[in-house]
Amino acid sequence: MIRKEVFLTPAVLKECKRIIWFYSCRSNSIRVLCIYIMKEDDFKWPEPDRVGRQELEIVMGNEHISFATSKIGSLVDVQSSDDPEGLRIFYYLVQDLKCLVFSLISLHFKIKPI
Repeated sequence: MIRKEVFLTPAVLKECKRIIWFYSCRSNSIRVLCIYIMKEDDFKWPEPDRVGRQELEIVMGNEHISFATSKIGSLVDVQSSDDPEGLRIFYYLVQDLKCLVFSLISLHFKIKPI
């Protein structure tokens, strides 16, 4: 197994915390509903299988949480799960974090030294 670990500058870490905080409390226009990603539980999510495995570990201050589920290909996979609301939040959080990481990697290779 290849572990992907990274060391972040304080500015990038601040942005990661902001993204995670955004998913910690969201308002819905139909009903006001705070959903805490740090309070979510992956108990009802699909177990990792031969297709793949997604894991996310978050440590913020004294709080620590770890999620594991099978690969999520699309929102159809999310809707067919036993906990579509919690898995949808996880899905969008992972998509936003992936977008941030790929943007940072892209910028890293585009910057030319002076």
